Parts: sequence; C-alpha cells; structure tokens
Amino acid sequence: MRIVIIGCGVVGAAVAYELSQTPQYSITVLEKTIPAQGATGAALGIAMGVISHKVKGRNWRLREASLKRYAALLPELAAVTGQPVPHNAQGILSLCFEAADLTRWQSLQAIRQEQGWPLEIWPPAQVATVCPHLRLDTVVAGIYSPQDLQIAPKALTEALIAGAQQRGVTLQVASPVVGFEQQGDRLEAVQTESARYEADWVIVTAGLGSADLTQQLQDLGEPLPLVPVLGQGIRVRSPQPLGLATFQPVINGDDVHLVPLGEREYGVAATVEFPEDGSVMPLPQEAALATLWQQAIAYCPPLRGCEILETWYGLRPRPQGQAAPVIKLLAAGSNVILATGHYRNGVLLAPATAQAVVDLLAAESRRDKG
Repeated sequence: MRIVIIGCGVVGAAVAYELSQTPQYSITVLEKTIPAQGATGAALGIAMGVISHKVKGRNWRLREASLKRYAALLPELAAVTGQPVPHNAQGILSLCFEAADLTRWQSLQAIRQEQGWPLEIWPPAQVATVCPHLRLDTVVAGIYSPQDLQIAPKALTEALIAGAQQRGVTLQVASPVVGFEQQGDRLEAVQTESARYEADWVIVTAGLGSADLTQQLQDLGEPLPLVPVLGQGIRVRSPQPLGLATFQPVINGDDVHLVPLGEREYGVAATVEFPEDGSVMPLPQEAALATLWQQAIAYCPPLRGCEILETWYGLRPRPQGQAAPVIKLLAAGSNVILATGHYRNGVLLAPATAQAVVDLLAAESRRDKG
C-alpha cells in the first residue's frame, strides 16, 4: 500500500513513525521546506495532559493516550536512534491565584485519582520550599502534575523521522505539493515541483498549509478552514538556575509558561494573538510580548536579572467550526485522511493522533476489502 504523508512537523513525523511499523506500507513523506518548521519549530513542547481540565470525551482520551504512549516512545526512540530525546520529566506546576478557582482544582484532583493519575495540590508554603524563586504573596495554591512533561519539539521530530527512515520511510524535503491527480472520489497521485508520487492513501499533516491543500481537493470534500493564531516567546539565560537545581519543573502562571531548557536557559511563552478584523495573517505585537514578559516577572522576579537571548513567534493552526485536532477522512469514501489543526497541542497530541490514523487506515482498508 502506497501512502503519501504531506507535512513533516511533529504530527507528520509521528504518523510516519507509527505507520512504518507495518511492513506492507510503502511510505513517502513530503515536506515543503525542512522538518519541524512552522508550528512545531516555534513550540516549546509542553504536554499538559493530566493538569488539563479536559476530563472526558475525545479531548481527554487523546491526552491520556499520548501520555501513555510517550512513556514507551521516548526510551524506544533513544534505543532506535542511539540518541535520547531531550525532555523534562519533572512535571508541571500550575499556580492558582484565585481562591474561587481552588474548588475546581480539587474537583479535577478527585477525577484524576479515579482515573489513576496523580495530581497534587500544594499550599503556598510547600511551593516556596521547592520553588524559592517564585513570588507567592498572591498565590493560594500550587497544582503539581508529576506525570506531565515537556519535550524538545525539533529533536522529537528528528528522532521520529530517523526511526521511520530506518524502517524504509522516504523523506523528500524542499518538495512543496503543487497538485493532485484525481479519479472520481479518490486521489491517484500527488505532484510536487519535481516529481509525481502515486498513492493509495494520502494523509494531510501540513498544519496551516492543510487549508490550501484541502481547497485544492474540494471536489473530494469540504475544505478545512484554519485560523492562524500567533504565539510569541522569549528565551533567556539566568546567571544561576532559577530555584533549586534539583527541581526544575515547567511552571505555569496565568497561562504564561516558564520552561527550563537546560544550561540555565529558560523559555517564556506564549502569547495568543488572533488576526485583527479584516486581516488574514496576524503580525507579532510588541505590546503583547512586553505583557508576556511582565506577567512572567510578576510570579518569577529573578527573571529580571536574566539575559534575553532571543524572541520568536510562530503560527498555530486553529480549526473553525470543529474541535482541534481534526482527525478524519476528508469525505466518506475518499482516500484522504486529515490529521491536522492541533492548535496549541501538536506535541502533546502527536502520538495519539498517529495511533488514530493507524486505526482509521486499518479500518478503511478492512472495509474496502470487505
């Protein structure tokens, strides 16, 4: 079975890796630039699963499936590639600033306990013991999730692709898709600027580019509308580790993340900036970045003494009219699968998305044979 995957961010790489475990598949990945650009390249890889307030339905099932898969996937990739994927397994600490919100956190803690996932609620004094660098005069509690993690997105993507290539997957970089060959309600081939790829199945994992691709395929199904939501971040270096060198979790305060990156470097992210009325693509706003920085300093004052190394921004694909992510057939009977539109959760949901694609492809193949 010839499978063409369009897009090689973390989701496309995860799909290629999981599908490569089936020897009967001949898999080609097409990437218009190089892997891990776009939303993946701008992400910090924070996997907020247990600490998320998603507790049931598809949203929680995908998060839980990814966390379980990561527990095996990270050592698996290290064994396959010979290189460990940089990640932070010291958990996520979320600061609660409003006493009225504490009931909601306690409810979540009880639900997670029933689901078999630990979630701890710490009084400010306990937070101060393990995170002495934080300002806690307005904090009513710290919610600590030891099972959530942070993973370096580019390194993860590269490891997934390397593992897939060891199993025979072909990666074509600098290969933007320029057209498709169609027969009835199915695709027969994908055309790039320099080559033609015959396909029994096409999987679209192109992030924001998925909108244009599905527009080209509108004869096969409804185009996928995606809104680009901009996020900015700051990378800094501290004279010494912030807090205890032995305990460096990801910290979240009012949706502003402080992410240890190693070697006394930290990421501060991320803004959420929508396109202004009448515009198609949002542009980074200096005021939004300044606000982000001040919010981080408000709960972590030692950031004032850090050296700012760089600022960056990226665009996240947010689906319109349907939940993120979009994992489905483009249309009933077609041979195009959408696995895209992950908004702010590409790294978190990549393993679960890949497994969902594996299952969908297997089910459709059985249906075609039946």
